[in-house]
Amino acid sequence: MRRSSLILAVLASGAALFASCSPGYVMRAGWEEARILAKRQPIEAALDDSTIAPELRGKLDLVRQVRVFAERRLGLDAGRSYRSFTQLDRDTLVMVVSAAPELELRWRTWWFPIVGRLPYKGFFNFEAARREAEALEADGYDTYVRPSAAFSTLGWFPDPVLSPSLRGDSLSVTETVIHEITHTTFFPKGEARFNESFANFVGHVGAIEFFCAGLADPARCEQARDRWHDVRVFGRFFQTLREPLEALYASDLPTDEKRLRKREIIEAAAVRFRDQVVGEFRGGRYGSLDPAAIDNAWLLSRLLYYSRLDDFDALYRREGSLRRVVEDVVRASGEDEPWVALDRLLSGPEHGAAPPPGA
Repeated sequence: MRRSSLILAVLASGAALFASCSPGYVMRAGWEEARILAKRQPIEAALDDSTIAPELRGKLDLVRQVRVFAERRLGLDAGRSYRSFTQLDRDTLVMVVSAAPELELRWRTWWFPIVGRLPYKGFFNFEAARREAEALEADGYDTYVRPSAAFSTLGWFPDPVLSPSLRGDSLSVTETVIHEITHTTFFPKGEARFNESFANFVGHVGAIEFFCAGLADPARCEQARDRWHDVRVFGRFFQTLREPLEALYASDLPTDEKRLRKREIIEAAAVRFRDQVVGEFRGGRYGSLDPAAIDNAWLLSRLLYYSRLDDFDALYRREGSLRRVVEDVVRASGEDEPWVALDRLLSGPEHGAAPPPGA
């Protein structure tokens, strides 16, 4: 399956990594962050650098435009981020390790200062990521190791745009920049699923507003709409897989029987995805699912980014403005737990706004 652009907020600063981590892990993260910052150059300077390929300079110019749009039109706070560019010598920034108990849909989490518990751990040392996954598997966890091309330090450092995150098309670049700026703007502590799903929503809908209303590019506007449609279809599918697994794990069946039924549920879901879901997609980003690669860690890593996207979309369509939705969510989350705040906003009076640009 072609993987969608799932960008993880990996806190690379030493200040955010001390607790629950070995000194070697912290030192490597701090060293890599220092190297990234030392190599950066202002985007404006990179645009005038003839040694940089024209295609790459075009994407850097896009980053500059998207950053301005995100702050002026969407009301996001980019801080010092995405004003500079760092060329890396590899196409993968970090490997991210996720884990879940074999017979529970529950994240294995790690605690960090500032941000609280996160259901993933990023490794600049790819061999260390492999060893971490093997150790977790030995303890009875399902594990999932995946690459990430971007990170956010949530404004603690002036995050540059990194060369791996510019390998995608213009839509992916735009979604990534807005996604990460959303983290800088709003990141309630210990709410990883809300933070990533909300940033996923803002990234995709922000791209719609950028190409439809900002640049007035009809082709990319339509493509951005289709991509957001497909992301929501994908998210709905995960919920249909989650529910029977949760019921199975809560049952009194013997462990071996649960393992057998788990594989049967996953294999049936892969067939249902092929026969019933793939036809709903408008783009070509999603193909088939390999049931052998699906386990609890894989599923939870998707749910991290695909939770309640239709609810965010419903709020957007009601308000008619992504800027207003972001303002409302940030305000309401200051009074309640974020998911409760979303429920309260959805049950509130309608504003009767005009349909948004992506409608």
